[in-house]
This record gives sequence, structure tokens and C-alpha cells, in this order.
Amino acid sequence: MNSYFTDTVIPDTALSLAGLTDYIQDLLEQDDRLRQVWVYGEVSSTNKHPSGLFFTLQDSDGKATIRCVVWNSQMTKLAQQPTKGEQLLVLGSIRVYRQRGEYQLTVWQAFPAGEGLQALRYKQLRSRLEAEGLFDPQTKRSLPIHPQTIAVVTSPSAAAWGDIRKTLRQRYPGLHVLFSPAQVQGEQAPASIVAAIERVERDGRAEVLILARGGGAVEDLSCFNDEGVVRAIALCPIPVMTGIGHQRDESLADLAADFCAHTPTAAAEQVVPELDYLIAQHRERIATLKEVVDRQLDTAQAKILILRNKLRRLRLDRQIQQESRSLSWLRQRLVQVTNLKFQSASQHCQLLRQKLTTLDPKAVLQRGYAVVRQEDGTISRSAASLKLGQELSIQLSDGQVKVKVTEILDDRISQPKARKTRSYKKKDI
Repeated sequence: MNSYFTDTVIPDTALSLAGLTDYIQDLLEQDDRLRQVWVYGEVSSTNKHPSGLFFTLQDSDGKATIRCVVWNSQMTKLAQQPTKGEQLLVLGSIRVYRQRGEYQLTVWQAFPAGEGLQALRYKQLRSRLEAEGLFDPQTKRSLPIHPQTIAVVTSPSAAAWGDIRKTLRQRYPGLHVLFSPAQVQGEQAPASIVAAIERVERDGRAEVLILARGGGAVEDLSCFNDEGVVRAIALCPIPVMTGIGHQRDESLADLAADFCAHTPTAAAEQVVPELDYLIAQHRERIATLKEVVDRQLDTAQAKILILRNKLRRLRLDRQIQQESRSLSWLRQRLVQVTNLKFQSASQHCQLLRQKLTTLDPKAVLQRGYAVVRQEDGTISRSAASLKLGQELSIQLSDGQVKVKVTEILDDRISQPKARKTRSYKKKDI
């Protein structure tokens, strides 16, 4: 390949880059109309520099922009200072910036021309979405403390994707990262961002979503002020972190997100904790726990020592011996009292047994006595209650007999008459 270029003959009409730039510079800067030109447009961004103020003018439809600069020597002469969102009428001349091959407008004077259409549309959209509650801080969700799966929505060719992966890998190894590619600049960017967020929602694995884009001109970030993108962020079922790479302004996407960072790297740092920090925290908790346990152990040992000294002063062993002797004496006393009461109860039972034996009707019958009962079973205790011919039952010691009264004798007669009785058959009990 080197030999090919060496052998190739360069035409005489070919220009170097510097030559081409010088030619364009001569065309633009020597044009009488461009040496003093009036331009009107909306200020879309400003950047203060030690040498002056750099800002960008944009058409109301956002399809054309031009970079402008006001040097410090001319700043105080302006009738209107360039402010983002303001419509300006400026007077200046076209100059070519050779190092980057760009042209810019060097401004001599600026006059107010009303509020810019883009700024007015932005304010109206922000007020309407804010009234719907899409920016309400009460609806913001908290980030998971230790997420296992994170989704990233950004351009696959952007440096932001590489920065996020590197940061996540360094801070939290082993994290599962889902990538949902999207355009983050241009007319197709809003629809592409919404579709990428919806893919993450349908997948269902991510615990948090990072919407990121690297730094750039404010005009390039207009897709993050799109209503569709804002609603997709606000309605996303998982927490959303934005890292849209600009520190000067806040997009509507930042307001709708649960958390926002100024750069993609900062967004990745906020989403996951640093593993080294977690390890240091864990070690610190272990040290704190050990310190608390050691302190409690020392306190318990001190209490044990105090109680041991108290026990020594109380001579608990002597008290135990005294109590043991007292219990032994009480045991003996209890046995003696119990034996005495048992003997007394045994004697009483024996006496009662003898009395029962004496009063036993069978014992009386065995001594020759009998029990006379009438027919209804009542005991006859008097001869006067008997009648002639009445049948009686006589209970003996070994059975009973039935008799009939044939004569009633009067015990008051000294010579009783002979009593006649008629015997029946003997009936055993």
C-alpha cells in the first residue's frame, strides 16, 4: 500500500487540508455580505470562557445552528447579554476556526427579539407534565441496595457505554448488565429511546435502568426533553437513573427519573456500591461487634468476680452445713411424731375392732340368744305385742325357724304355764 501511494502522481490541482481551509476562509471572510451580517435566532446554550462568551444560535425549528462568540472587549457594549432561551438579533462577521475546520460568528452587537420559541415550548411542556405529577418527588422510587441485574440504555458506539461498563466492573464484579441500544441524538432518538426502555420492561430481569449519554452541545441533547421519552421514564416500573453528561442544565428526563447524575460514570457509581467499600464496612462491623462482645465479656467477668467475693464473705458453705443439720433434725422429729401417731392410731383401731366384735349380732346369737321377727320383718321386743296364732321367724346363730304363737306367758307369774308351740321346718339363712 505504501508503494502504491509513493508511485501515485499527485495532481497539480490537489490541495492540502490547510490550503483548502485557507481557500474557504478567504471566500467567507472576504465576502462583503458576511463581513457585517445580521442574524436572528434563539440562544440554545451558553459557555463562559476567560476570553469571552461562547453561545449557540438555533432556528425555531431546531434544524439549523451556528456557533457564536463575544470577546470580553465587546461584552459591555452589547445591548442584550446572550441568555439561554432568549431570541436575539445579532450583528457580526463570519470567521473560520482553522484548527477544527469550523466557522463561527464573531458578535459585535446583540438586541433582544423576544422569548425563543424553543424555550417557550420547553416551559409549556414542563408546566404541563409537572401538573400531571410526572416530576413529583413523592413518586420517586429508591434504588436497590445490592442489585444483581442492571439495564443500560445508550448508544452502542458512544463512549458512555464503555465508561459505564468499566465503572460497574471495577466497583461491583459479577454484576449482570443488560444492554438495550438506542439512538441518543437526532430526530429518530426519542422513538429509539422509548423502544429501548420498553425492551427492558418486557425482559423483566433488570432491577434498575440507566439512561445515559456523553457530553455534547445542548442542541444535541434535545431528545431528552421529548414528551414521549419523559413519559416512558415516569411510567417505567423499575427505578431509572439518568446520566446525560451535562452539568449546566437539567433535562425533563432528569426531572422524571428517580435519580439523576451529571455523567454516565457518575450514574454507574450511584447505582452500585463499591465492593472495596463494602468489604471495608464489613470489616469495620466485625471489629465493632468484637469490641462490643469483648466489653460485655469483661463486664460479665467483673460481675462474676464481685459475686464470688460476696459468696466468700457470706460463708455460704457454713450456712449450708447448718441448714443440712437443721433438716436432718427435722427429718428425725418427723419420723418420731409419725411413728407415735401411727401407734396411737393402731391402738385405737384395735379398740374399735374389739367393740365391733362385742356388738356383732352374730356373736350375741352364738351365746344362745335369738332374734324374733314378725311377718313384716320387724323385731318383736315385747310379748304384749304378740297375738295367739301369729306366725313368727326366729333367727338363731346357725339358721332360722318359723313358729306360731299358741300361748303367751306372763313373766309376772312365778309359775309359768307350759307354753305350747308348733314347730315348722327349719330354714337356713
